Amino acid sequence: MQQSGNKMVGLGDDLVAPGIETRPVDTAAMFELQQSGNGEEGLPPTHTKDGSLDRYGKPDVRGRTGGWKSGLILLVSQGLVTLAFYVLEASIVLFTKYVMRQANAEAESTFSLWMGTVYLCSLVGGFLSDYLGRYLISIYAQVFLTVGFGLLSASANALLKPHGCGVIGKLCDPHAPLEVPMFYISIYLIALGNGACESILATFAADQFDEEDPAEKQSKTSFESTGNWLPIFWISTGCVITALVFLLSQTGRYRRFKPSGNPFPRIAQVIVASWRNKNLQVPSRGEEVKCILRLLPVWLCTIWSSVVFLQMPSLFTEQGAAMDGTILHFQVPPAGMIAFDIINTSTLIVFYDKLIVPLHIKLTKTESKTLAELQRIGTGFVIAVVTMLSAGLVEQHRLKHSDGSTKEMSSLHILWQIPQYILMGASKAMVCVAEKEFFSAQTPDGLKSLQRILSFCCSALGGYMCHTILWVVNKISASNGKAGWVPPNLNDGHADRFFFLLAALTMLNLGLFVMFAYRYISIST
Repeated sequence: MQQSGNKMVGLGDDLVAPGIETRPVDTAAMFELQQSGNGEEGLPPTHTKDGSLDRYGKPDVRGRTGGWKSGLILLVSQGLVTLAFYVLEASIVLFTKYVMRQANAEAESTFSLWMGTVYLCSLVGGFLSDYLGRYLISIYAQVFLTVGFGLLSASANALLKPHGCGVIGKLCDPHAPLEVPMFYISIYLIALGNGACESILATFAADQFDEEDPAEKQSKTSFESTGNWLPIFWISTGCVITALVFLLSQTGRYRRFKPSGNPFPRIAQVIVASWRNKNLQVPSRGEEVKCILRLLPVWLCTIWSSVVFLQMPSLFTEQGAAMDGTILHFQVPPAGMIAFDIINTSTLIVFYDKLIVPLHIKLTKTESKTLAELQRIGTGFVIAVVTMLSAGLVEQHRLKHSDGSTKEMSSLHILWQIPQYILMGASKAMVCVAEKEFFSAQTPDGLKSLQRILSFCCSALGGYMCHTILWVVNKISASNGKAGWVPPNLNDGHADRFFFLLAALTMLNLGLFVMFAYRYISIST
């Protein structure tokens, strides 16, 4: 059976993606409407036709719920949550280093494990929304965020002793036994809340438009195209509180869909049935499983991109903190260098058709309108190799200009980091967008639930892999009394070698990716 919009094709009508709900309606209410004989399929023209329900579980009345107002409120809520989270993401490495007194490698490991958990929670949030519905999970998630940021702000107030600590050259005092657990509880509450919000809110916003109504369907298409720690944490806390207020403000107007249950058992049935060569209820199921198996090698290669991208808010930031950031009388914050990545990523995504495509046609002398998804991912990996090499060369020069004192500083200016941030932005623009397009296009319609699973698992596994690699490298390089490649004081180590190692591993991953991509058979063929 084929359905429009986000509804699935094949594998039965009840198979759905995490966070993408089926659209059954209140049976009693539908029966009453069908008996009335009014409107299309028994529904009066004033009601939505896609099966969405109001807060009381009855079919929605058009104009009273959903639409642009509800959708925009949800997007504003998501924007505030995202702003709060990224402020924390850009700050957490230096906070754990200078306030929590963690070594460089330990601070980066803390960050990598935390980011892996954030993406794992995105997957969990998607599944929970299938059981409880998107609205309820969105509320729970933002409550967790609010409590987490409030607890973090309170713990930061206790951790920042003596006054003025938490900066380069002035570590904070050792902490009381209860203060450190309080910090970790707060950031993992934030991971749980942000992960769930990331996987739900945007889809919940799109639910506010009736796909079965031509006018609302057109509206939906337009809609979808569209160093001082305490202030940082309190601003973030204010953002998530405001986001929660926005989310709750339109409670009576949101359109909801009944939870559809866990999709894993249905997916498992497909795989088991295909393995045993049993009679399949839908002839296409065997082919769908084959498509997923063909995707897995490519997916495994894309996990490495998360390892590379995590270096930017972690080791790049630590490197910048050990460089001269003075411009006139202004001190450039190391975490602020991420602006070059954001600007370049956004520019390339927005102007891809006007910049990258014409350059591709000119260099290859072909009439191809664009690079295929796998070609763009491969190009992103090549740029990632150059990014790691650039970071390694900058670190070599930073070490040459170090002052030789116990302070972790170098006279090399922080602006030398600009190339590696710009290159990282280009790599992310190529890989992330193409990766989503590839999995969306190549995942069979009957197994679209795996699309989000693959995406979130990729990011989560990348975080845990990054932690493991750093731990192993430091364990080996710190043997025989050596400081290790990423020691507490970067001037005592060789972070440049770690960057070069990542470049070599990225080249190896690129080789495997090219081999798998060359052999890949597109679902369209």
